Amino acid sequence: MPANPPVMQAVIQDGYGAPERVLQLAETEVPSIGVGDVLVRVRATSVNTPDWATVAGAPYIMRPGIGLRRPRRPVRGSDIAGVVQAVGQNVTDLAPGDEVLGSTRNHAGAFAQYAAAPATQLASKPAGLSFTDAAASVMCGLTALVAVRDVARVSAGTRVLVNGASGGVGTMAVQIARTLGAEVTGVCGTGSIELVRSLGADHLIDYTKEDFTQSRQRFDVILDNVLNHPPTAVVRALAPGGTFIPNSLGYTGGLFAGLPRMARAVLMGLGPASVKTVTPAMTRENLAALLRLLESGQVKVVIAQTYPLGQAARAVTHMLAHHPGGKIAITV
Repeated sequence: MPANPPVMQAVIQDGYGAPERVLQLAETEVPSIGVGDVLVRVRATSVNTPDWATVAGAPYIMRPGIGLRRPRRPVRGSDIAGVVQAVGQNVTDLAPGDEVLGSTRNHAGAFAQYAAAPATQLASKPAGLSFTDAAASVMCGLTALVAVRDVARVSAGTRVLVNGASGGVGTMAVQIARTLGAEVTGVCGTGSIELVRSLGADHLIDYTKEDFTQSRQRFDVILDNVLNHPPTAVVRALAPGGTFIPNSLGYTGGLFAGLPRMARAVLMGLGPASVKTVTPAMTRENLAALLRLLESGQVKVVIAQTYPLGQAARAVTHMLAHHPGGKIAITV
């Protein structure tokens, strides 16, 4: 096993607030790995909603769980693409030098030169997929895949509306729904109309000009990545027996994730049959399914902008604007 460098550069969060104030590039120890873990030399990562939510420390209700004055885990980021540096003694299917992608969820963050991840949450990176696209595909791609394929069970002819169609999850969801034969309506801003059209959306709604909840159109599935309408209004846009998927994990950092489905439905004032949530299972099987779509060319990763590791605070600020037009990536 190669000797680990004693220290590395990482973006450390020392409080809550504006990203430029609380995120600083600094030296810290290279993370240790357990018997089932892999140490990855990070080549790229990306910014997800839980990252900016934790930087902002909002909503306040989550602070007892993550740290009252500062996060207990000071390095943000979960999406990862890079090269295996070392493996735990129980890892037999990955070796130093392998190129991988996956997630560090529940481990030290990915805004760093090195990151540790469970081997079960990593997959081999296809040679034709760049490190940047690989990292940017993980959380948003798996969220979209699980929401569309597993939760909504979309098939040919299903009428799907994606609110926030130009974001990280939205761009993936539009494409994945189209591969399953759905009739897709994308809701986005004026500047993103052509982007979402290019991804295969059959119909476009410019939210600056039209409120989809006030339309007479009805949909079998509504994937709401924005949560900017009352749930009762969104449900009125559903066809009988339709499915409403509020992507609270993607937007609020999982504010509702710990509530049972029935309790959550009661809080929203909706029937339990109308609302379903999505929690992307970070498994090799799901990663393999996502990679098949990416390798086939049916789905592509949309990158809004790429920042170097030293500008991670700017990357998070960009994400905070809520209008990225794709994923915000960070190269290391």
